[in-house]
Amino acid sequence: MREIKGSLDATGLKVGIVAARWNQSITERLLGSAVARLEELGAEDVTVLHVPGALEIPVGARALVEDGCDAVVAIGVVIKGETDHYDIVVSQSTSGVSRLALETGVPIGNAILAVHDVADALARAGSGEGSKGVEAVDAAVETANAVASI
Repeated sequence: MREIKGSLDATGLKVGIVAARWNQSITERLLGSAVARLEELGAEDVTVLHVPGALEIPVGARALVEDGCDAVVAIGVVIKGETDHYDIVVSQSTSGVSRLALETGVPIGNAILAVHDVADALARAGSGEGSKGVEAVDAAVETANAVASI
């Protein structure tokens, strides 16, 4: 049996982050925690691409993949409102990111928050334990290292 595990060492990896500006007060917190985590993991080649909203995240992620990123982190916040727009944006942005990862083989850590209110978003956007920015970085880096080991 051959068992492959990735590490949380980002040394030598080219990492891209695509961050939506919509709900910017929250996405900036996610971005800050993601960048800080990448620094902790030894990343030296990080590109941050800002896009208007969550629906533009898959296109931005594709541009980062095409630029040669070994891993990408997707950051966005979709807050439930009174209409079905929430369901459409969450579904399309997350499925676009997943589809891109499968098509290209480049891991994409998903920090697109789908929440019911601002308080839920803030609880997930901090810098400590439970930060979805940190979790998305860890997932992308560990998967990139595992895949590279095959």
